[in-house]
Formats: sequence, C-alpha cells, structure tokens
Amino acid sequence: MTDLGAALATALHLVATGDPTVLRIVGLSLRISLAATLCAALVGLPLGALLAVARFPGRRAIIVGLNALMGLPPVVAGLLIYLALSRSGPLGGLGLLFTPWAMVIAQTLLIAPILAALSRQAMETLWEDYAEQLRSFGAGPWRAVPTLLWDGRFALLTVLLAGFGRASAEVGAVMVVGGNIEGFTRVMTTAIALETSKGDLPLALALGGILMAMVLAVNVAAQALRDGAARAGH
Repeated sequence: MTDLGAALATALHLVATGDPTVLRIVGLSLRISLAATLCAALVGLPLGALLAVARFPGRRAIIVGLNALMGLPPVVAGLLIYLALSRSGPLGGLGLLFTPWAMVIAQTLLIAPILAALSRQAMETLWEDYAEQLRSFGAGPWRAVPTLLWDGRFALLTVLLAGFGRASAEVGAVMVVGGNIEGFTRVMTTAIALETSKGDLPLALALGGILMAMVLAVNVAAQALRDGAARAGH
C-alpha cells in the first residue's frame, strides 16, 4: 500500500511539473489521434451522409459491412496495415512502417467505419426533415450531402468526438505498426502497457490519469454538444 501511495505521489509530481517524457508522449498521442480523426472524417462523414440519402444497388451490403467493421479487432487492423506497409507489401516502398504515419493509417482504418455508421444514423434523421424540401429544389443525393453535413454539424461533432476518443484509447493496432519506439512512436496507451510490464508504475499512472482525463473531457464535450443541439432544436 505504501508503494502504491508513493507511486501515486510520484505520478502526480510528474504531471504537475510537466515532465518532458510525459509531455512528449502525450503530445505525440494527440497529434496522431487528431490526424487519424481528420483523415477518417474526410472519408466517413460524406460516406455516411450519402448512404443516408441515396438508394442504389449494394447499399445494404455497404451498411452491413460498415457495421461489421465497427467491431474490427484492433490487432487485426494493425496486422493488415503491417502487411501492406512491410517491405514485401504493396506499399512497402513508402517506408512508413514503424513511423507515426503508419499509426495514423491504422487508427484511420479503425475509426472511419465508426464515423460512417454513426453519421449515417444522424443524417437519416435529418434527411427525413429535409428530403421533401431539397427534392422540390431539384437537389439529388450528391447535392443534398453538403447541405446535410452543414446543417447536422453539431450532431457530427459528437460523432467526431466519439471517433477521437476511440483513436486516443487504441493500443493494439498502433503497437503492431508503430513498434513502440521511444521518442518516436511511443504513445500513451503503448507507454502504459510497457511501463506497467516493467514495473514503472509512476509513469504508467501519470499517463493513465491523463488518458482518463482526456476521455472524460471528450464525453463531457459530446454531451454538451448534444444538449446544445437539443436546445437549439426547440
């Protein structure tokens, strides 16, 4: 119990004093997760909106596929990216394996289906309200998508926050493709796993506390946005 108390005290000291190692790991984690969320949003949000308004052959199969990919095991996603970026893989010539960019790609693969599926659900509700009006102006599905994305921006912000929270908590995929290299690809989740296995509890607790605070902040922000959107709707 005394050892745990000492570890907690040291962890608080590391956070309070802005330990360079902690700041470096947290900064890299934020950059990678934000980049992955942005990349996933560029694909997932328009795709979700298009699936909400368009009817075409294969639409149901795409929706089922997206729902299935929401449960894609992270280590499997990491393995797929690893194979693609390895020397013998189709993208091996890019030299991205064991770099932050490989971690961004892996996180993007994981959260893009989540963003697409959640945005489709949000946009379908909005489409029910806008469909008749947009059709009266001659707007087809492709022209309706930008309008829905703009008018549903508050709902989509909560979707983006959910994606960012998922990305920032990821460990399996980024461990596989990033290699957990100190000072280069070591993020909060992989550092926590490593330091815990080494018995360095202060650093693991410090990073764990920061990660929990981030997750809490994301959920609070998402709830605030939902409440604000609900009030605006009334």
